[in-house]
Amino acid sequence: MSLVSHVEELQRKHRTLQAEIDAVERLPGTDYMDVKTLKLRKLRIKDEIYRYAS
Repeated sequence: MSLVSHVEELQRKHRTLQAEIDAVERLPGTDYMDVKTLKLRKLRIKDEIYRYAS
């Protein structure tokens, strides 16, 4: 896998996680620990994208 395609895949995962976070936050009775876990995963992906971009 080339670096460009790897970064594109990470960006796709980042967008997917954001959509999942948005959906979970709209649900009544949301467990905010689940949201926190998703946001931490999203942040790790974002950090990895920046590492490759640097």
